[in-house]
Amino acid sequence: MGDIKEHLLPKPASAANLGDASYRPFASFRQPYQGVDVLNLKKRGQGLRSWIRVDALTGDSQVIEVDKFTVMRRCDLPARDLRLLDPLFVYPSTILGREKAIVVNLEQIRCIITADEVLLLNSLDSYVLQYVVELQRRLKAQGHVEVWQSEASDSNRWRGDRNTSYDYLPFEFKALEIALEAACTFLDTQAAELEIEAYPLLDELTSTISTLNLERVRRLKSRLVTLTRRVQKVRDEIEQLMDDDGDMAEMYLTEKKTRMDTISYGGDQSMVGYRSIDGPQSASAPVSPVSSPPDYRKLEKSLSFARSRHDSMRSSESTRQNIEELEMLLEAYFVVIDSTLNKLTSLKEYIDDTEDFINIQLDNVRNQLIQFELLLTTATFVVAIFGVVAGIFGMNFPITLFDNPSAFEWVLFITGVTGIVLFCSFLWFYKSRRVMPF
Repeated sequence: MGDIKEHLLPKPASAANLGDASYRPFASFRQPYQGVDVLNLKKRGQGLRSWIRVDALTGDSQVIEVDKFTVMRRCDLPARDLRLLDPLFVYPSTILGREKAIVVNLEQIRCIITADEVLLLNSLDSYVLQYVVELQRRLKAQGHVEVWQSEASDSNRWRGDRNTSYDYLPFEFKALEIALEAACTFLDTQAAELEIEAYPLLDELTSTISTLNLERVRRLKSRLVTLTRRVQKVRDEIEQLMDDDGDMAEMYLTEKKTRMDTISYGGDQSMVGYRSIDGPQSASAPVSPVSSPPDYRKLEKSLSFARSRHDSMRSSESTRQNIEELEMLLEAYFVVIDSTLNKLTSLKEYIDDTEDFINIQLDNVRNQLIQFELLLTTATFVVAIFGVVAGIFGMNFPITLFDNPSAFEWVLFITGVTGIVLFCSFLWFYKSRRVMPF
């Protein structure tokens, strides 16, 4: 086994009163982590990584330094699953159910959940400390309870209220619930902050279109796309788990551990020996065809088949019940993350509407400029008529019109009237063609 170093995790100040009803988990926790110095997550030459271990029975937490191969042997995980938790790489949100562990990579929460403990990757992020505090608070407040009360009958279990508290969930589901709560709260907080920043900026942009405001909106939209992608990944991961009964059944670690312990200690009913003619006999020892009559062997085979069928039916009923519990848990946080996604979608639609409004404004200004340019071009054409007349009379050849003193006035008058008539004709043409709104 690898070298494991353990340290006691100091009790944070925010967890001083775990029974306080006003305590709100994952609510705007901004102060830095004040616990053990874990800046060097990987020590040179040792390959050790710092983990926070939370015990399922007592709720006590420790900071342990353990290498990757020890974690793989301890949790029976392949190396590719541990790469999902590596802080040096950025992987999308993932929830994987394995034989003895649940690998959770949800935003800042990167942990391995087993039936006995939680190994949380140590970090300076405040949500990591909040995860430990909240898990300890729930474990110590509720104590270590069984999944179902021993005095409850089977009929009451099936007819139980769906709105019942999750106090009787197994430990791995409690830890998974807090991880989902932390991820959903973190993403919802970022979405709320983005909304607070976005709406005033967009309103300002509609009134004042400037390069600075456009650049701010561009950065805002880039953040929105990134956050939407992360929220969508968490939502898809939860939805994928809800749609796959096999994955949900695989995540019920407490039941699998109890079943394995029962088989290891010989408490499984299918391993109990049967009574033959010669006395009790172990199930592991085959029945001798000489000492057992054929009718008895047929009866024994029938009883074994009936017992196996009964155990299979009981296991399938328990599995369906456990899947229903986990499905309700996932559905609750699916609604939360879907609400966050709807917020971001509404914000994106508002940004798109603002962009459309700005484009309409810009198109209107562009149309006004085109209309002004058209009027200016028409006026220039009319004024150019005077230049043509002046060029004609400025030629070097004799004209009898120069002998009449009032001829110059008539030339100016006729030219001016002609220009005005042409200009009005152009305006009437533009109006008839609806080129300009007069």
